[in-house]
Amino acid sequence: MSNIAVLKQKEQPTLFIRTRTSVDQLPQLIGESYCKMSAYLEELNEHLADVPFVAYHNMDMQNLDVEIGFPVAEPIPGKDDIEAGSIPAGLIVFSMNRGPYDKMKPLYKEMANWIEKNGYTATGSAYEYYYNDTSFLETELLTKVVMPVKKDN
Repeated sequence: MSNIAVLKQKEQPTLFIRTRTSVDQLPQLIGESYCKMSAYLEELNEHLADVPFVAYHNMDMQNLDVEIGFPVAEPIPGKDDIEAGSIPAGLIVFSMNRGPYDKMKPLYKEMANWIEKNGYTATGSAYEYYYNDTSFLETELLTKVVMPVKKDN
């Protein structure tokens, strides 16, 4: 059983690259996108405001619609395929996962069940925030999974 909690989050400015890919190509695409955005932040002498994320706008593993992004302290203009945006303010349900990325499906299912049992409805894209990277042992990867929700009446 995971620790699942509700928070109210503030709007968070971001830089991101939105694209479509298969789940097999995702790790390489995330790495390339993070490198490109890091170079852009360095060029502007700016820094991340929090850990990198990927927003999943669908769960079609062969044609994922993803937003690969960086939270930033203040809005920054986009450049080329890097876009400026934000993560909206509102209620979220979140949980932390320790372990391999490909073993997170049960957590998503548990969170969906928790949302339903506790009188909420999921309202948007799922976000994964990555606290460490693949240079760690797979068993030590730390990921926060976030789902925006609204309270049912």
